[in-house]
Amino acid sequence: MSINAPDLAQAAAVEQVSTGTRRRRPRTVGGERLWPVGLRYGLLLAMVVLMAGPFLYQLSTSLKGPGENIFAYPPVLVPLEPTLTNFVRVAETIPVWRYIGNSLVVAGISMVTNVAFGATAGYALARLRFRFSRLVLLAFVATIIIPFEVILVSVFLTVRGMGLVDTLAGVIVPTAVTGLSVLLLRNAFAALPREVEEAAVIDGATEWQRFRHIALPAVRGTLTVVAIFSFMFAWDEFLWPLVVLKTPDNFTLTVGIQYLSGTFTSDQRVIAAGTMIAVLPLLVGFFAFQRHFFRGVGEGAVKG
Repeated sequence: MSINAPDLAQAAAVEQVSTGTRRRRPRTVGGERLWPVGLRYGLLLAMVVLMAGPFLYQLSTSLKGPGENIFAYPPVLVPLEPTLTNFVRVAETIPVWRYIGNSLVVAGISMVTNVAFGATAGYALARLRFRFSRLVLLAFVATIIIPFEVILVSVFLTVRGMGLVDTLAGVIVPTAVTGLSVLLLRNAFAALPREVEEAAVIDGATEWQRFRHIALPAVRGTLTVVAIFSFMFAWDEFLWPLVVLKTPDNFTLTVGIQYLSGTFTSDQRVIAAGTMIAVLPLLVGFFAFQRHFFRGVGEGAVKG
């Protein structure tokens, strides 16, 4: 069987057209075009560099010995001879363990009070009906919107009137419960179906029993989120403890670390080591409870 020239030319033309069509087809990854995927990952990488870069630089500086240049350009993040001497010098310069203990007391009590008072206030706003409930809710929202610096003087005068200046109690009281804790728990309680509580009312359960045995177990994830947030905020707080505390023995860790800068030492390696001492416990705690944290972000439904 012979194939004439016109047929060969037509077949070649069809193959060329189909090949060109395949070449013009945009590349995809998982069904999506390649350039939007690359753009998203590029932005994510840039955010990682911006957010993690300073922390990695401080961590690297804290592990470098006196013979390494910490101001080299481009920065060298991997120490040539890692050492823990800078952390030892922090403990020799300031009573770091006492400061850590003070911070643990402040952050631990703040965590407990935010969970306890935030849960009761959030449940009241979500489930109880009383006059001016909406006004009370707006007041809690206002505490989030208004910067603390605006009310700093008023808070200090109140704490001084209570006789709590230069005490750890004076640090704890203004943040014993925050508007954020109340609103998070209020939204979690409001998302619970009312049918379960109505059935408990028919069975004769009191308001406290419904709160204790039905509502609280259903928002355990949000309670964990509030606990993590309140602990982190109290641990990281610097301005308020700096204002209210006067005696060095009562300083929290964030306030005590300032003595590493200029007062007793000007070594940036030691300052970086002190910063790492303040930050690493938070990172360890977050990674230990991150599963509960992300589970509680969108919590609200009753699980069977």
